[in-house]
Formats: sequence, C-alpha cells, structure tokens
Amino acid sequence: QVQLVESGGGLVQAGGSLRLSCAASGRTFSSYAMGWFRQAPGKEREFVTTINGSGSRTYYVDSVKGRFTISRDNAKNTVYLQMNSLKPEDTAVYYCAASSVEGGKYGYWGQGTQVTVSS
Repeated sequence: QVQLVESGGGLVQAGGSLRLSCAASGRTFSSYAMGWFRQAPGKEREFVTTINGSGSRTYYVDSVKGRFTISRDNAKNTVYLQMNSLKPEDTAVYYCAASSVEGGKYGYWGQGTQVTVSS
C-alpha cells in the first residue's frame, strides 16, 4: 500500500513558478513509477509527466515540455513537479499517482492540490 499526499499548490500569475511535492508512505517508494496528472474544471483528467523508480527516465506531455520538470528523492519518499512559465491553461487540480509497474496502470492516487494561474 502506498499513500500519497500532495502539497505546494496555490495561486500564481502567468509566467510564474510553483513546485509541487508528493510525499509517499511505505518502504518501497523507489520501486514505484510516479506520475503527475491534472484535471481542469469541466475536463477529463489528463496525464502530465512520469518518472521511473530510479529517476533515470522521464516523459512529458507536449504541452508542458520545456516548462515542467519532474524529479524524485527516494531517500525522502518524495516526488516533485517544478512548474515554470505557467500559463492560465495550466490551471487545474494536480494529482500525483504511483504505479508498481513502469508504464502500467496507476493504482495509488493522492487527494490533489489546486493550481490556479491568473492572466
């Protein structure tokens, strides 16, 4: 079992930055691929980025490439999402998720943190 708790959301002006954190419980954090997803009002949840257990591989949706960076600190059981050059269209609830298989289904989810980007 993995429990995930996100933090770091808030209100920021367009062009600004935020760093989200996701703290995980459990002693096998490094064995999980981690991902960030987001859901804007009235829209379906969408994939944003993922990182493998060791942190050696990452993947981003095209809309955030060059602006967002995912990273992890396995010693702290934490995954991060650094978001730069934020745009109003990045406004959403951001969720972190864990998958026991890289490229597999995400079976564990956090409660989400709100990110609002004002124009």
